[in-house]
Amino acid sequence: MTTALLALGLVLIVEGLAYVLAPSLVENLLAALRSLSLDQRRLVGLAAMALGVALLWLDRTLGA
Repeated sequence: MTTALLALGLVLIVEGLAYVLAPSLVENLLAALRSLSLDQRRLVGLAAMALGVALLWLDRTLGA
């Protein structure tokens, strides 16, 4: 449970930093996402999930 809370906290920190440091960039990113089709957005989400899983696997493998 503590690992899940840690992960959620880290996600919120990273997401919040984007809005604090570059709010106009976030708006541009959202506009770019709106221009993609649903299938392309799903592919971007799948790629993000795969990268996250790979990073977690790498972390566990290296024993960090």
